Amino acid sequence: MKLNLDKDIRNATSPLEGKMLLALPNINDGSFFDKSLIYVCSHCSEGAMGLIINQPMPMVEFDDLNQQLGLVKSDIVFKPKVFFGGPVETARGFVLHSTDFKADHSVQLSGDLALNATIDILKNIAMGEGPSKSLLALGYAGWGPGQLEEEIRKNYWLTLDYDDDILFDSNSSSKWQAAMQKIGISPEHLSSFSGQA
Repeated sequence: MKLNLDKDIRNATSPLEGKMLLALPNINDGSFFDKSLIYVCSHCSEGAMGLIINQPMPMVEFDDLNQQLGLVKSDIVFKPKVFFGGPVETARGFVLHSTDFKADHSVQLSGDLALNATIDILKNIAMGEGPSKSLLALGYAGWGPGQLEEEIRKNYWLTLDYDDDILFDSNSSSKWQAAMQKIGISPEHLSSFSGQA
């Protein structure tokens, strides 16, 4: 799914939108989706778009991105981690953020979240004028029409309600386990579940 942020996100309505996807061992593709946790930004008849929220990019820092974009180096204490958002358009950045920050190009998502894909929000964050909570991702996960639903039927994913604490938790390595605990599943018992939580 090739993403048009304004059109695709603003027009999406689905029970999956605003949920989190928890990768199950069945997915075991040996790559980026293994033990991944994804926030579903958009889901409609044309496909789905989400951001992997638990795979930080250890070699990419917020200040590195600012420098590449010609922005000032930030002296602020809070600098969002940079995550691998998914394998589609990996040079494109997305900021998933709290709605206490208002910007013309931020798209309201389910609940108290918004999505922005402009350089302006990085400037705001660098100047300490951005949202109180944010997550920066490079790339996104995309599915074609019916593809995500089929993967859920095949028990590749469990769906669960969005959780602000898990999404913005600074300890990325514990997000997958925290999501498992939230829905009361022990990893050793996964084979008995049907793919819905």
